Amino acid sequence: MSDGTRLLTSPEAADLLRISPRKLWELTNRGAVRAVRIGRCVRYALDDLTRWIDAGCPDEPGAGERLREGSA
Repeated sequence: MSDGTRLLTSPEAADLLRISPRKLWELTNRGAVRAVRIGRCVRYALDDLTRWIDAGCPDEPGAGERLREGSA
């Protein structure tokens, strides 16, 4: 598994972004940040977070999915 496909837990992703886990969950619920669900677990792909940061951290609903599809 390459670093880009590494999955982070919510606390790890929040720490990487230097935001609170609550803010990360808010962004996830809005669709601004893309999450991967594995059963009841929520994980964040490092490459998705990097793409989101590179796009200027868009805060609008659905931004995470649009970035994943490559249409920022």
